[in-house]
Amino acid sequence: MNMLIAKGMDWGWSEMLWTALISICLVFFMLVLLVLIMQGFGYVVSRRNAVAPPSAATKAQTQLHEEEIAAIATALKMYRGDLHDRESEVLTIMSIKRAYSPWNSKIHGLTQMPDRK
Repeated sequence: MNMLIAKGMDWGWSEMLWTALISICLVFFMLVLLVLIMQGFGYVVSRRNAVAPPSAATKAQTQLHEEEIAAIATALKMYRGDLHDRESEVLTIMSIKRAYSPWNSKIHGLTQMPDRK
């Protein structure tokens, strides 16, 4: 409010409320317009992709037989299995007790007191 007064504009509450109302309506209008534009693009794209249904000959060429599907699945399984080394998947945790380690020392985390003169 002080910035508006400093520039020479003396706005009252009614002017500020009208400005807020107009800006809120503008935002909602733009959102509705954006939704309508996106729906229009979706309609255009769906109409463009709507091609005649495939004929029986084309459909028969694109179908895979059960043996082919099994062969592809087996090949993918073997390929995925060879990506990683074989590991024993056994986790061994060895506990070593040490009296002092900089990792567990609390003195390094403390701030030193400044020297008073």
